Amino acid sequence: MVPFSSVDFPGTLAAVFFLQGCPWACRYCHNTHLRPYHPTDNQGEWNWEKARSFLRERVGFLDGVVFSGGEPTAQSALKEAIEEARHMGYRIGLHTSGSLPDRLKTILHLLDWVGLDIKAPMDSRYDLITGMEGSAPRVLASLQLILEAGISYQLRTTVHPLLHTPKDLEDLHSQLQQLGTHPPVIQKFRSQGCDDTELIATAA
Repeated sequence: MVPFSSVDFPGTLAAVFFLQGCPWACRYCHNTHLRPYHPTDNQGEWNWEKARSFLRERVGFLDGVVFSGGEPTAQSALKEAIEEARHMGYRIGLHTSGSLPDRLKTILHLLDWVGLDIKAPMDSRYDLITGMEGSAPRVLASLQLILEAGISYQLRTTVHPLLHTPKDLEDLHSQLQQLGTHPPVIQKFRSQGCDDTELIATAA
């Protein structure tokens, strides 16, 4: 949990909660400790009861709440948590990989902003990063849901020279342009928290 951030939700001073659980195993992930999801694990530093108390104390001092991860939509109680935070008057931001479009669809109407990771051209090259077959169609479905909802969003692409060629980035930009989206924000690979030794050793 980050008590206040001015960079995770554009234009909004927000608290950021990092939720455990993610169906993917992206090679450059810097939150690998959050991948496993243990629904009966109450040993973490934060649970929703504590988070709710924190947010109630910060009403009037913070403008928004960001749910990040891991993959926050993997949490079955996410919708309820968002509704509670909105009821307190907070704007809601979501960081997502787009890996669970059906879950995303159920909460889009409650969101003010979405940060969507676009990891690679939306074809078989996507699977090389996520480690899961058929990941690109899920992301495309999530992106289309966001566009149809008319919600404010930002696309982000984390780049590593072993995972992305100049052609990959050209193809991705072309795909996004055809979809009529904003161009993605390019993010540099972060070695901190990553457990892929090859990527760490060859980072530019």
